Amino acid sequence: MTAPVVLWDLDGTLLDPAGAITGGIARALAEHGYAVPEDLRRFVGPPVGWSLRAFTDVPEQEIPRVVAAYRARYRTEGLAQTRVYPGVEELLAGLHTAGVRMAVATQKPEPTAQLAVERFGLGRWFETVSGAADDLVAPAAVAGAQQVHDKPAIIAEALRRLGVRSPDPARTVMIGDRSYDAEGAAAHGIDCLGVAWGFASEGELGTGFAAVAGDAGELGELLARYTAPAPTGR
Repeated sequence: MTAPVVLWDLDGTLLDPAGAITGGIARALAEHGYAVPEDLRRFVGPPVGWSLRAFTDVPEQEIPRVVAAYRARYRTEGLAQTRVYPGVEELLAGLHTAGVRMAVATQKPEPTAQLAVERFGLGRWFETVSGAADDLVAPAAVAGAQQVHDKPAIIAEALRRLGVRSPDPARTVMIGDRSYDAEGAAAHGIDCLGVAWGFASEGELGTGFAAVAGDAGELGELLARYTAPAPTGR
């Protein structure tokens, strides 16, 4: 039997940005003279460029400037504010010891995601980090398999790198805190487990998730359904 596979979202699931994302976006918008939306939690999950197009009135030609300002501060200040959620490292260590294959599948731009994973010493648990393409690129200019922004494509790339052509729904699962994670998992016929400690809006975890964990301990119990060793016959 093949080893179980667990795919993880990053911000809001593995890492607590602790205001690094929302505060950084607010400052970048204000510095460039644009209104700051009231609900900044919506910005946690999708690529920043996508969120600026969806939730603000920043003109397309100005998005690169705002994103660049946000990214510069994230690398110098944002990562310093970020923390690994309680119990997550212990859970990752236990899964790794049990032979579970793991990867990160995030809508954060891949180089930034890799930087964050390595910064917090999580790279030892993951075989690959699959992230979004450069979100400075306008949607009309995005073309080709490597220019991916959407969660289904990011999950597909993670599975490809793991060598998983057809995921076994009984042994493969996604973990995330936003509806994008559940939708991406569903596109590949696998379950998504939600985490209540992330950035989901009210009611967002009520649809599309196989179950929702309140803490890392509960998540470990839910994961046992997908990762427990198969019973051996006599």
